[in-house]
Amino acid sequence: MSKAKIIELDVDFIGGERSLTKEDEQAISDFLKRKNLQSKIAQRAKKTTKRPKSLA
Repeated sequence: MSKAKIIELDVDFIGGERSLTKEDEQAISDFLKRKNLQSKIAQRAKKTTKRPKSLA
């Protein structure tokens, strides 16, 4: 097996040249909160849908 080569990027910044505005920060925050909530709901749904093995 060969090892994956690591490529180091020579960049000063990632994204745009301007800093984030308050609206950008809020949009990112809202997105992450929704994603986290959806993940928790999905985990809860998996736990409640598991059925015990039949004894028959």
